[in-house]
Amino acid sequence: MLVARLVGSMAMVLFLGGFGFGAGNDPAQAEQTALIKVDGSSTVYPLTEAVAEEFQKANRGQIRVTVGISGTGGGFKKFCRGETDIADASRPILKEEMDLCQKNGIAYYELPIAFDAMTVAVSPKNTWITSITIEELKKMWEPAAQNKITRWNQIHSDWPDAPLVLFGPGSDSGTFDYFTDAVVGKAKSSRGDYTASEDDNVIVQGIETNKNALGYMGFAYYAAQSKKLKAVAIVGKGGPVLPSAENVINGTYQPLSRPLFIYVSEPAAKRVEVREFVDYYMTAGSKLIAEVRYIPLPEHVYTKVRERFKKGDLGSAFGGVPEIGLGVEQIMSRPPKR
Repeated sequence: MLVARLVGSMAMVLFLGGFGFGAGNDPAQAEQTALIKVDGSSTVYPLTEAVAEEFQKANRGQIRVTVGISGTGGGFKKFCRGETDIADASRPILKEEMDLCQKNGIAYYELPIAFDAMTVAVSPKNTWITSITIEELKKMWEPAAQNKITRWNQIHSDWPDAPLVLFGPGSDSGTFDYFTDAVVGKAKSSRGDYTASEDDNVIVQGIETNKNALGYMGFAYYAAQSKKLKAVAIVGKGGPVLPSAENVINGTYQPLSRPLFIYVSEPAAKRVEVREFVDYYMTAGSKLIAEVRYIPLPEHVYTKVRERFKKGDLGSAFGGVPEIGLGVEQIMSRPPKR
């Protein structure tokens, strides 16, 4: 099962396809194997890992894809230095990252690949919380809460006088950037006294073993461990809404639904194997994305993404300033800017 890959350690770089898929141990053949380097978001990692594995099988080991997990920010640093071909990203590229790419002569394609329903979760042993407002989340996570908001009853008087134990992504994570922007109102604005990790499995394990814990992560990590975690509904205009594909598509799960991306460097896109991989991602990828429990884009959007790539439309639709609650149709209607 593709979902089972989520429970393993993701802190190390996985060299997919390095152990077979028809390549064998022939040094001469190994020298002929083309290599595509991907790094970045731990949220996007399961999608790219699944696509890369199936792509390598389809190519009988003639193309090898390595997938690393440096977080969105760490991945963009490598990408803009020309060290990787593709960056996995759980948020759009930022202005300072655009400047670094430009400085190093790296132009790029911004390609939406899926939706995510960022999930706030607690332990199933937590009996007092089923839903939460954005205002309550802000009170928990804003910088002013550090060393001050430390107990559950400080958030809501009906909640117990018990320690508030928080888990979340580290500051290199696009999930961290998006969550702080959506909840606190400013990207990267967060209290620092919580357990931070670029590995979502560390967050999952920390929450499931402590009834006083709360954390946030990409939907696939929650879905893969839903028996060990309890999702917390986000209170919107129509009341509490749980994360799900249906609620993301109908627009009721706000503001924590978001598009996910891959960025492809222009120099890399000139290589046949990279173009083949991107085309495979945008065609066979939707089925694999659903298998790892993210939310595929509508098929006509994948068609638009492929057209943008083939036409050579370089740049970002965001201009270095991420926006909360923007639908993928709106993204694709904007001309990308360098």
